Amino acid sequence: MDPRSSGLDVSSSHLGGDLPTRTAAAVKAGNLASRLSKAAGRAGGIIGGRVTLALDPNALAQLSRDRTVALVTGTNGKTTTTMMLAKAMSVIAPVATNHTGANMPDGLVAALSTDQTAPVGVLEIDENYLPKIADAVQPAVIVLLNLSRDQMDRVGEVRHTERNLRTAIARLATTTVVANCDDVLVTSAAIDSPTRVIWVSAGGNWRGDSTSCPRCGMRVHGGATDWYCDCGFARPTPSWSVVDGKMTSPDGESFELNLRLPGSANEADATLALAASTHLGVPLRPALERIRTITGVGGRYTTLTRNERVVRLLLAKNPAGWAETLPLLDKSPDHPVIIAINGREADGRDKSWLWDVPFERLRGRTVIATGERSADLAVRLTYADVRHTHIPDPYQAIDSMPPGPIELVANYTAFRDLKTGLTNGS
Repeated sequence: MDPRSSGLDVSSSHLGGDLPTRTAAAVKAGNLASRLSKAAGRAGGIIGGRVTLALDPNALAQLSRDRTVALVTGTNGKTTTTMMLAKAMSVIAPVATNHTGANMPDGLVAALSTDQTAPVGVLEIDENYLPKIADAVQPAVIVLLNLSRDQMDRVGEVRHTERNLRTAIARLATTTVVANCDDVLVTSAAIDSPTRVIWVSAGGNWRGDSTSCPRCGMRVHGGATDWYCDCGFARPTPSWSVVDGKMTSPDGESFELNLRLPGSANEADATLALAASTHLGVPLRPALERIRTITGVGGRYTTLTRNERVVRLLLAKNPAGWAETLPLLDKSPDHPVIIAINGREADGRDKSWLWDVPFERLRGRTVIATGERSADLAVRLTYADVRHTHIPDPYQAIDSMPPGPIELVANYTAFRDLKTGLTNGS
């Protein structure tokens, strides 16, 4: 296929060489800081973006100029969907992306600075930064995945987030929104868009934050695919849908996704990514073929070995994430489950969300509570009547199990540390 038939300007000749003097100097300094940081054994990307923004606060807007930019946001699935959309967009053009999870302004600047000639940017963005970032970037597409409570001490109340997203989207005159219409809060945030909304029935196993209407406060009736409020706010009719791994496109074509990533959450993310990439001119089937090549996202679902224990790493950061993870655990009922919970700033120090997770489903399993906040988890498991062992050190927890397969579910920093440690043979 000729990439230009998509309608995108995929020429890179006009990019990267015409930045304002201040921005160009800031980017050069930021890239130097990044290289020095990497040489010192650190990740490097964030510090580069931070230096660039300190020298030119308008750098993100300048780096986005003349690119087609898609922003991906929501509580869960941002990193996965960003990777999927970047893969799909790569069918027609080079893509600058931050699918490693650096989703605040410095991470976005770092991604665009690293690849200044790519005509397409696919950027994961923390939902609380979306209003500011969208104003600067003026994206062609925003993908809204889901909204649920998450790290209350850092993020705040989810309905406040929804109202901020709603206000931001309402002032974007040229942005198409791709939104999960099975999520009540996402629908409320997207429905007042002054331009087109592409509605996707992407499902979801968590309904705990959608019992009352975000518009009037009254009760929301129905289920994920037929919800409505007496005030008139109701689920829109989707043009895309996915059910049990089978996706249906707007023209009525229906086929199996056949992803290499497990679970319904990944099927939902893939459908939203395909809806966005198709809108931006990528043929559907080549886009899906690229998405099918993804076997892992930042170490999630990776299997690592330690002392004859075969550990599958899963990430679950909040009740909605656990609602998607528990069905994956159901598929391996004989495998021990280790749950690692930390409480650092990046995790959110408030662990009250543990009481919203239906850990009762783990009754009868071999379960170990571990991590820095394992005592909080152990209390929750006790009240869930889940027999468990409390071993605060994650590596000791792994070694306490007999050789064989283990399911290890961790929140953000626990997952990050274990992935690094097990990869390096700790």
